[in-house]
Amino acid sequence: MGAGWSYTARRLLGAVLVLIGVTIATFLLLHAAPGNPAEQVLGQRATPAQLHALEHQWGLDASLPSQFWRYAKQVVHGDLGTSFVYGKSVTSLVGPRVGQTALLVAVAVIFAILITVPLAALAASRRDSFADQAVRGFSVLGLGLPSFWFGIVLIEIFAVNLKLLPVGGYGTGFGGHLESLILPGVTAALAIVPLLIRSLRVGMLEVLDADFVAAARGNGLRESRVLFVHVARNAAVPTVTLLGLNIAYLLGSTVIVENVFALNGVGSLLLQAIQNRDFPTVQGITLLLAVAVVIVNLITDLLAARLDPRIRLR
Repeated sequence: MGAGWSYTARRLLGAVLVLIGVTIATFLLLHAAPGNPAEQVLGQRATPAQLHALEHQWGLDASLPSQFWRYAKQVVHGDLGTSFVYGKSVTSLVGPRVGQTALLVAVAVIFAILITVPLAALAASRRDSFADQAVRGFSVLGLGLPSFWFGIVLIEIFAVNLKLLPVGGYGTGFGGHLESLILPGVTAALAIVPLLIRSLRVGMLEVLDADFVAAARGNGLRESRVLFVHVARNAAVPTVTLLGLNIAYLLGSTVIVENVFALNGVGSLLLQAIQNRDFPTVQGITLLLAVAVVIVNLITDLLAARLDPRIRLR
């Protein structure tokens, strides 16, 4: 119990430090980027006096340390600021969109697991066979092609030609939401599936030679049970960690996927905010995504430690 609590405390402290670092880095990078938010809102014909007045209203004429200190105090009190473009609080802009992005990531993770586990088990159980070569070839192909290309192909096949699924949008009702997220979810999943398959395949190949696997087979257990219960569980720790890291990638890739499938999630709002130089919105969304990534990674680390207690001891 002591080792477990100590490990959890260390991970929590690391998570807090990561959030502080992300907050500072995002603030500095945004202010270092070229362009003037006031000019973006008022237009190029705005007079210097108008630009200066708006910059003063937003506090952009203050020094960087003063601006960051004001922003940090707002964040501590749960205030992510007010959008330069929309004139609304960032929280009110992000809130209605979080559900779409969270559901998209959840659907993508489910599809990633459903694709990874059977293919990795097939490849590992038939090492160097045609099936193994086909799975490895699929992994290489997936690593070499961008996810939005898969999205366009899926739209062409299942939405345009077969008319089985909607082209884009979010649908109505929970069933409509899930139906509309099938193609985006598969698209997002295919971006991380190749890495997961290669990781789980290697882990399963190592475990297949273990004595307890031979004992399980000797006891007359079915090969499918041996693979999916005994081998996969013991080989899953590196893949679980990799999945947690790639959920962070999924959160970032929603910017592309949501625009391909016309979803109105956090990713599309972030892209609009970047284009409009909307500092508060970009900072707020980045901080929220960082919090989500830290939470996912923390859960992943704790789950990996649960699967393999030696991690806590190290």
